[in-house]
Amino acid sequence: FKQKTAYEIPKRDWSSDVCSSDLRASGTNAVRYGTMRENVLALEVVTAQGEVIRTGTRAKKSSAGYDLTRLMVGSEGTLGVITEVTLKLYPIPEAISAAICSFPSIEAAVRTTIQTIQLGVPIARVELIDHNTVRMVNAHSKLGLREEPLLLMEFHGSPAGVKEQAETVQEIAREFGAEDFEWATTPEERTRLWTARHNAYFAAIQSRPGCRAISTDTCVPISRLADCLLDSVAEVDASGIPYFLVGHVGDGNFHFGYLIDPNDPKERQTAEALNNKLVARALSLEGTCTGEHGIGLHKMDFLITEAGAGAVEMMRTIKRALDPKNIMNPGKIFAL
Repeated sequence: FKQKTAYEIPKRDWSSDVCSSDLRASGTNAVRYGTMRENVLALEVVTAQGEVIRTGTRAKKSSAGYDLTRLMVGSEGTLGVITEVTLKLYPIPEAISAAICSFPSIEAAVRTTIQTIQLGVPIARVELIDHNTVRMVNAHSKLGLREEPLLLMEFHGSPAGVKEQAETVQEIAREFGAEDFEWATTPEERTRLWTARHNAYFAAIQSRPGCRAISTDTCVPISRLADCLLDSVAEVDASGIPYFLVGHVGDGNFHFGYLIDPNDPKERQTAEALNNKLVARALSLEGTCTGEHGIGLHKMDFLITEAGAGAVEMMRTIKRALDPKNIMNPGKIFAL
């Protein structure tokens, strides 16, 4: 596998910002810079017939023929093997500032995010961690964060621009009862503040020895995010299943991890039921069954509900045409 960049810039570690399950995945920077879908310019792909093809160019845009790059990016490995990726990269901002603050409720944190986005503040990162996850992270990483819903934010730009963005968001957050603002400008301080987010999964797993995490994600229009999150949190709280919740709330995407005993079938059933209700709620709010995890095997039925039988049949037609022997990641996304 080879990776190319559209142009050379000073190196930065983006390893925490990209998921590998699907090239449409994203990470904490997606609210400003877009998902991988927006940042893949070209591909080298080995087809099911063994032919090597290239899609796209290094040009910023193109209207030449079908957009095969986007088709392959969204195919979850079912149409070919991607062997080379040409990516759009961004220069390191002149100034970077990170902030962390606690809220009296998830709703207050989400309302702050919604107002920030709707006001057009070009925030680079805005991540939600619920109080359960903060408690787990405190125990795992020996931190002393307030065990309340938490927003982690980052601002990129010129020194004056970053200052203005941060002050604007701080005022919005105060309107919703935010406390304990903590700022960081050096790389070391920013890393410390982001430790909570990046260690959330490992902290959750260790909070219940021997457990397995049933992870799921959905994405909704940001204006409906509070409704979706609050109802979903109420459901899982009532179920008694331990869980963690983190979210790329700046683009309406969030992740639940249900921490179940793998030897208890009832807990597995409860987690599956919670996932079904969560996805149904997201779809009813004009969202999607998965913001970045992909369909895989587990959400095949939801794809039909979301896209419709006609659209799914069109996808099957493409799959049969490009992979008639069904050798590329067979059985994923939809049944042939």
